Amino acid sequence: MTTHLEPLDSVLDTVGQTPLVRVHAGPDDVPVYAKLESFNPGASVKDRIGKYMIERMLERDDLEPGGTVVEPTAGNTGIGFAVAAGQLDVNAVFVVPERFSLEKQQLMRALGAEVINTPTEDGMGGAIDRAHQLAEETEGAVVPQQFANPLNVEAHYETTGPEMFEALDGEVGAVVAGCGTAGTLMGIAKYAREQDPDTYVAAVEPEGSLYAETTGADVEEAEYKIEGIGTHDPSTNELFDPDLVDDVVRVADRAAQDELKRLAREEGQLVASSAGAASVAARAVAEGIRDGNVDAPHDSVVTVFPDSSERYLSKGIYRSFEDWEG
Repeated sequence: MTTHLEPLDSVLDTVGQTPLVRVHAGPDDVPVYAKLESFNPGASVKDRIGKYMIERMLERDDLEPGGTVVEPTAGNTGIGFAVAAGQLDVNAVFVVPERFSLEKQQLMRALGAEVINTPTEDGMGGAIDRAHQLAEETEGAVVPQQFANPLNVEAHYETTGPEMFEALDGEVGAVVAGCGTAGTLMGIAKYAREQDPDTYVAAVEPEGSLYAETTGADVEEAEYKIEGIGTHDPSTNELFDPDLVDDVVRVADRAAQDELKRLAREEGQLVASSAGAASVAARAVAEGIRDGNVDAPHDSVVTVFPDSSERYLSKGIYRSFEDWEG
């Protein structure tokens, strides 16, 4: 839990050490706990990689002070990078597909970043191509490449994973997390497997996403409303390591929205669709441990709630399923 008892010098000092809170709808004898990443200063899990990656790139001289980071992002990564860039004398330019949250784009601009939109139909692949083009045209610019940079995984190996294990005195039975870049799950999973090789690891994706293909599953590609996780092209998600994953849990849009509404109504959790999906999957894994269908070294499950629902209110996240614009 966050315990900042003394004055801090910088907003960057508030990144991490987020609360780990029980999801009470999980089974009583196999508790589910969620990291509430909206407690970060930029209000999402991506603050962790923004700070960590820029600091490491500056240390390694991959990026010079006064230089520019150009990153393709659905939004939260841009905010996380912008928070860090503003405090570390770095400029920030973000390439964002048009369909993603306007709230996120407004916040990136408020933090001093430049935002460039690409067509929705080009997906993240189009945003990635445009980011590399801009970096080539800009002196002193680098693309952190959250989809491919091992520093993304390292950030969670060094921070998120250890925080979870410390909070539960090392008794973590299963790790369940959504995969966008896959950095969050891979970092936590790598740390978890070092603590106990039998730790159960489940990736979470929307129905219609194709991560499950990497484990040999025959799945059908489709559009989905859940934002921030999933992929239509696993080849662009270079960080995902199927060898670190026991299962890929696919969650329907409707189930994720039902759960995010339930979390607000019953548990006071104002979280978005990726958290709804993570909660559905984590509860299923916990029930599997309870029923003897999932082998885990401890009777507990940890997951990540990446951000807050407030960034998606304009898309009707709490309205009817039909009115929710994913």
